[in-house]
Amino acid sequence: MTVEESGNTVTGYAAVFNSKSEEMWGFRERIDPAAFNDADMSDVRALFNHDPNMLLARSSSGTLQLSVDDHGLKYTFELPDTTAGRDLREMLKRGDVSQSSFGFTIAEDAWEERKNKAGEVEETTRVIKKIHRLYDVSPVTYPAYPDASVALRSLESWKAEHEPEEKEKTPLRDRAEALLI
Repeated sequence: MTVEESGNTVTGYAAVFNSKSEEMWGFRERIDPAAFNDADMSDVRALFNHDPNMLLARSSSGTLQLSVDDHGLKYTFELPDTTAGRDLREMLKRGDVSQSSFGFTIAEDAWEERKNKAGEVEETTRVIKKIHRLYDVSPVTYPAYPDASVALRSLESWKAEHEPEEKEKTPLRDRAEALLI
């Protein structure tokens, strides 16, 4: 993804399904695609590096949007005009921050072991089957899951990816889009 000078919208995947985490305490984790089906996501915060002092957006206030698709848990918010928001914008533009994470509790998990030909355990994986509660989504410096991403983009960039090129604009649509920019 490209970062644009005028962008203020942060979009990322806090969790990516069936992607293994870095090794943690002798095992790795993987998120099952059904993990968020019954999760409590009623009051989720967007934080920088999971730091509650770096609040960026909140689902209960309507400033944080969350969705689950085939790829994972997606989040979107507009950067606030705060010190944390301006600092994060600069770090995203520079590419210093490009990954995400999430804070959660588990309702159900399962363990898998991969063994070599001699029967020795080579890798242990904890599969997160069900999330109980989602607390935060965070652009981070050090993610547990290296495939979880974040990017800064402009509204025009998002529209270019999500609107068919052949769609004809009307004067009313042009005025509405100008108000959003």
